[in-house]
Amino acid sequence: MPGSSPSLSRVWLLTAAAAASCLLVGLIAYRLLLGSYLAHEQQVASQRLDAFALSLEATLNRHESLPGLLALEPSLAALLREPDNAQRIAAANAYLEAAQQGAAVAATYLIDANGLTLAASNWRQPRSFVGHNYAFRPYFSDALAHGLGRFYGVGVTTGEPGYFLAAPVRSGGRVLGVVVLKVGLEAMEQAMAESGDTLLLADADGIVFLSSQRRLRYRTLAPLPAAVSARLAETRQYGNQTIQPLADRPLTLDSSAPQRLALAGEASRDLLTLSRPVGNLGWRVVQLGRPDEARGAAFSGAMAAALAAAFGLGVAAHLRHRRRRREELRRIHGELEQRIAERTADLTGKVAELQRTEAILHETRDAAVQAGKLAVLGQLSAGISHELNQPLAALRTFADNASALLARGRYDEVAENLQMIGELVGRTGRIVRQLKSFARKEAATAQAVTVTSAIEHALLLVEPRRRDSAATIAVSQDDPALCVVAEAGRFEQVLVNLMLNGLDAMHGQPAPRLEIDVSRRGANVRLAVRDHGPGIADDVRNHLFEPFYTTKPAGEGLGLGLAISLAIVESYGGTLRTENAADGGAVFVLTLPAAGDDHAAPDA
Repeated sequence: MPGSSPSLSRVWLLTAAAAASCLLVGLIAYRLLLGSYLAHEQQVASQRLDAFALSLEATLNRHESLPGLLALEPSLAALLREPDNAQRIAAANAYLEAAQQGAAVAATYLIDANGLTLAASNWRQPRSFVGHNYAFRPYFSDALAHGLGRFYGVGVTTGEPGYFLAAPVRSGGRVLGVVVLKVGLEAMEQAMAESGDTLLLADADGIVFLSSQRRLRYRTLAPLPAAVSARLAETRQYGNQTIQPLADRPLTLDSSAPQRLALAGEASRDLLTLSRPVGNLGWRVVQLGRPDEARGAAFSGAMAAALAAAFGLGVAAHLRHRRRRREELRRIHGELEQRIAERTADLTGKVAELQRTEAILHETRDAAVQAGKLAVLGQLSAGISHELNQPLAALRTFADNASALLARGRYDEVAENLQMIGELVGRTGRIVRQLKSFARKEAATAQAVTVTSAIEHALLLVEPRRRDSAATIAVSQDDPALCVVAEAGRFEQVLVNLMLNGLDAMHGQPAPRLEIDVSRRGANVRLAVRDHGPGIADDVRNHLFEPFYTTKPAGEGLGLGLAISLAIVESYGGTLRTENAADGGAVFVLTLPAAGDDHAAPDA
């Protein structure tokens, strides 16, 4: 037709514009949600990092005053005055050993003014500190110069890392030596590993010396200057450890945007970096977070927003199409009445034009048939509200839940609700497409559908009705892995219709009970839905599956549910019948072909 091409082009243009609008809504929602989720993750991570930094500082500060207290012991000063006195050595060793055990630290030892160790808590052990000179260690020189030395490094004697605290031993205003306390930080590293986050503790030079992942220790956040490398070699702070870069490029700490980095032994990925200063030596605790969860949640929310926009546009288009069809029907009826009146008046005055009048009547009859078809289409369109009632109720429930959860700050559960809303929107779209396909007598693509999953989805949709009637729904199934050849959305639609009919049949009973039995019968799967209502009369059963036949009061049903269910079941080669149970109530028996090896069940 001449006008068909422009009309088709306009339809394609509107469809493309609607798709672009939905995509734009999803993109905007994704950007907004991603920013919100990332900000929330950074806030939570910042709080955890603050708590960890405070805990570490408390651990370090707890032993700050202990070296000064140990330095007050007279036996230590006495040994420094008489370093060759065996009794003085024994007394100092016993005191340092008792102090080490009482304070639950790694070791305590006494160094003279030249850096030589005279006594130690580990004097009994093969790798004792006694006799070793530690004058090259910064804690020794800091204690002599400033009164307190702090240092973290790998022990040159034991090879075990620790946090060293040193204080001078004075007598008569003169510094005789230094008492040193070594604190192990293994418990803190274990706490970092158990936190579930990637945590690093770096010194003032950016060298990671503690980590929740041991393979990341002794790596640098950024390349080391030559002077720092020389100082490390001189002080032997990290023993013979080879200091390597942490990632393929230097880390930018406290960046608000994710950084693309490849950690040692890992592929490149996006990371969020947060850090906090710790202690008095310029240390920083660093957390490496992954934005994947925030991106996944933002994508789910964006998909839900895009699908909601698509659903809204679809509803608007449907209402517009329905209004135009009603106007067309009114126009056709008006034209029909006008032409009949004209032809009737013409017949009374012009018998000679009988042949022409018959042709006009034939044309009028064809128009009436077409008008009847359009009227039926209009009635089927009205049935869409019946088919969408349950999903929309579920959407309202999840939306209310999401609002309540959002107000309580339970964002993970909000994401789950939004994901369920997205799935229900998709399912609603499938129901609309299925009704249109049924009107055109087009069969959906059959595939393996898990009966257990279909029943669970149907129970979710009828839950509000079941809750209102205080009914019990019992499901009995021999094999949870049973699959039928059907289409998931249409199969669930049949189950919902049967469950709702059963619940309606038991309306007003004190303890209504609906029973669903699933079993394998040869090459078929049999599913029986039984209620405990009054049953079905014989005269009603003969018309039960006819379109527009209903036993419900006016305004509560169109009589399309069972008719559509029967058509769906038969399109897959199945059957749907009803019978009365021997002890009361109605039973709807549904059989469908069982899925064979050539039908693969979809992933759950």
